[in-house]
Amino acid sequence: MTNSIVKTIFLALTFVSSMIHCQEKLSDKYNLMPWPQEIQSNANRVKIAKDFTISINKKEGRVYNYATNIIRRITNRTGVFVDQGFPLLNDKNATVRVSFDEVAELKLGVDESYELDVNNNFVEISAKTDIGALRALETLVQLIDHNENSFFVNGVVIKDNPRYGWRGLMIDVSRHFHPVEVLKRNLDAMASMKMNVFHWHLSDDQGFRFKSDTYPKLHELGSDGLYYTKPQIRDIVSYANKRGIRVVPEIDVPGHATAILAAYPELGSKDGYDYKIERFSGVFHPTLNPINPKVYTFLDNLFAEIVPLFPDVYFHIGGDENEGKHWDENHEIQKFKNKKGFKNNHDLQTYFNIKLQKILAKYDRKLMGWDEIMTDGMPKSAIIHSWRGVNEGFKDGTLIEAVKKGYQAVLSNDYYIDRVQSVDHHYLFDPAGDVPLTKEEESRVLGGEVTMWSELVTPLTVDSRIWPRTAAIAERFWSSKEVKDLKSMRKRLAVVSFQLEELGITHLSYRNQLLRNIAKSKNTESLELLTAIFEPLKIYTRNEGGTEYKTFSPFTLFADACVVDAEDAYNFNLLVDSYSDNPTTEKSEELKGYFSKWKEGHAKFKKLKNNPILNELGNHYENLSKVSSIYLEILKGGSLSKSKGNEIKETIEKLKKPMVDTELVIVSGMEKLLKKLKKEGSIK
Repeated sequence: MTNSIVKTIFLALTFVSSMIHCQEKLSDKYNLMPWPQEIQSNANRVKIAKDFTISINKKEGRVYNYATNIIRRITNRTGVFVDQGFPLLNDKNATVRVSFDEVAELKLGVDESYELDVNNNFVEISAKTDIGALRALETLVQLIDHNENSFFVNGVVIKDNPRYGWRGLMIDVSRHFHPVEVLKRNLDAMASMKMNVFHWHLSDDQGFRFKSDTYPKLHELGSDGLYYTKPQIRDIVSYANKRGIRVVPEIDVPGHATAILAAYPELGSKDGYDYKIERFSGVFHPTLNPINPKVYTFLDNLFAEIVPLFPDVYFHIGGDENEGKHWDENHEIQKFKNKKGFKNNHDLQTYFNIKLQKILAKYDRKLMGWDEIMTDGMPKSAIIHSWRGVNEGFKDGTLIEAVKKGYQAVLSNDYYIDRVQSVDHHYLFDPAGDVPLTKEEESRVLGGEVTMWSELVTPLTVDSRIWPRTAAIAERFWSSKEVKDLKSMRKRLAVVSFQLEELGITHLSYRNQLLRNIAKSKNTESLELLTAIFEPLKIYTRNEGGTEYKTFSPFTLFADACVVDAEDAYNFNLLVDSYSDNPTTEKSEELKGYFSKWKEGHAKFKKLKNNPILNELGNHYENLSKVSSIYLEILKGGSLSKSKGNEIKETIEKLKKPMVDTELVIVSGMEKLLKKLKKEGSIK
């Protein structure tokens, strides 16, 4: 290697390093999410006053109405009374001047790039498409800052575009139905985070949510009266389109079809089976019969009715978790398999899927399905939706297998937010992973999709499970792969979380309603303290086996009031780490503040009028107060006997046990603190 090449590589690495360092510093100043591809700070500021205006270069497309909403959001946030409440056209003196070249067709690969430049007294936004302009307007809102005298747009120059073209959120409306207003507020939140695909999971074992004129029994017998009409679906699709969001419907077949078969049992694989809507969660045996011609007539007619409502070229057919038990028990199906030379049920499902692919092709639609559809005979035009991290044949996961085999693929593995895992876990997981790919293979990784399965969420709680973590995942889909500093992410996410409330997201406000119900009182402070250190049980250990809860069980419990990344727990554990490395008086005082708060919280809790729900919380709260009291004594200079130290350990062991489907997530910090205090000699 020549010296000149070495020098070039060194300079390139130095440039990349300086860019990353610069971004880290800028993230202290700007609370942008997703983080832009290119960003430079400047000293300019554009004040938001009564003469604030937005001008666009043309009224066609999505920008005019979107900009109108942006003006409302800005005035609501700042409290400024503006003189002009609607966008102007081609006003060269406007505060914000938006120009775009063309009105884009909403499809995979549409140009979403934009440039934003904050000058001395105006903001200039330019984009190739109206959708790019929408993304820029969301960045504009995030740039709003203030001092004691005024609100203003912070000075910056941004050139931005998404890393991936598929940045989705799936909401399952089958396990629990979510009304139109719930979907709309989540579409607003998606747009604010520059997400662009809403995957609408419309059918499953627990409900079929489309009102069909062709097959009315589907909603009459398969929905419990909870479904979307065609006007409602058109409304949602239009609402999403105006925000630059594609809508991909899913009708899950051949498995997860109990609700369909409750309406039309003659399409099932097991004669005489008593098909009823499922009330539990899990994987069930009812399956469409792949050798019955009536099944394909049914699906053809159903797709013919549904497809016109969804202009997107992709149609999701599910195809997951079909164990084929009813296929194995059907002698006619077994004969058919032998006649066709099918070795297993995967071959039979491929036969089924290819027939669906041909039906959808008649309506100019492309098939998408969960990764079980990826079999040898599946055409490469299908999109593989990867939900399994590892399968038996490919150690790096089904997405990597798919792109190496020539399929386009979307990743959902590790973006399953219903598993209630920490935001850190999701944020650090990249759609393409770290497996070496050729440029062609990498181009087949379309992006990722957050999945909100609804077994354990209702319209009241669903926002708290989706947000704010999905905002961080949206950054993973949009921003450079190198943008992955957890401290920066959490700092910016804390601001974004509050801003999501402006859009109607209820992930913060819902909790007080639940706590008032639990306490049977408006005095919920003691319970709020608990929700800041308890988290729901993770990765399906709540409702293990799918049989603790039914779809109509109460989801107004303490576990529903708790969220992932409990704020006090996170900060307490960080404080313990810092104290263990470098104990100071200031840190000791902070620790005492936490223990005092939990001790006093228990005293307030005991003043509440008892009820059966509170009884379940009482023992844990008492043990928490007990440990807090002992730690307070130690941190105040007390010296305890070995037996007292053992009492602490025994009490912590009790606190490790799950409490009403939650876990106390400060126990590791408490154990680490005990170890540190022993080392210091505080415990004799």
